[in-house]
Amino acid sequence: MSHASDPAAPRIVAGAEYVEHITALESDRRARSAFQDLVLRIARPGGMLYDFGCGTGLDARFYAERGFAVRAYDVDPAMCEYFRAHCRDLIEAGRVTLEEGGYRDFLARNRAASGGVDLVTANFAPLSLIDNLRELFATLHALTAPNGMVLASVLSPYFLGDLKYRWWWRNLPSLLRHGRYMVAGAQAPIVRRRVADFAAQSAPYFTLTGVFRGLPRRQPQRTGGSERSGRASWPGLSTCRFMFLLFARRAGGEVPH
Repeated sequence: MSHASDPAAPRIVAGAEYVEHITALESDRRARSAFQDLVLRIARPGGMLYDFGCGTGLDARFYAERGFAVRAYDVDPAMCEYFRAHCRDLIEAGRVTLEEGGYRDFLARNRAASGGVDLVTANFAPLSLIDNLRELFATLHALTAPNGMVLASVLSPYFLGDLKYRWWWRNLPSLLRHGRYMVAGAQAPIVRRRVADFAAQSAPYFTLTGVFRGLPRRQPQRTGGSERSGRASWPGLSTCRFMFLLFARRAGGEVPH
């Protein structure tokens, strides 16, 4: 899916233009690097990754080149066209698979999947473009293996840089009362949610086990189990545009309808 932009964005940026846009700013480069680094610390070496909202394939190529098998999905035709060119050699080698089509088709195609995915990744906030997260988590539950996880980069409602905009103050009551608010975006309405709302929307399919600020770590930390139960501090979440959420698959779960 296209990069979740600021509400004032006049149009969708996709394909080669998106790559130029998303690699121009140091903040975006650092956010991507931080997310990729977290994936490498969390994912089972050589495991199966599913890159949801894969865009132009920048992340998918990064994962495949580090030994992961990658399945990827995006709804935007221009993104998928660039993806096929950018990852052509990996697709031909069978290390990357691209799935295309409408979002409802994605849900229908995968709601009865047989699992097998170790980690679903969703970088640069595709989950912030989805209103009904519960049905998405139901589908991701079907896609993932018994010990599978979901790592998602989402737009933070706590980011202090947004306080200069009137739309943030207009939506603050909704954030406090309902745990979320929606604003207009270039591709689709953008939903910003409190951490507690993500936890509620992911149940009963996943448990939210980690919250990380969307920037590189300031100092080395222990890897292993600590990465799966991390909690960013409030100041950390308020100083960057993205936050990274880690969900662990629950056994059972409801059957998707």
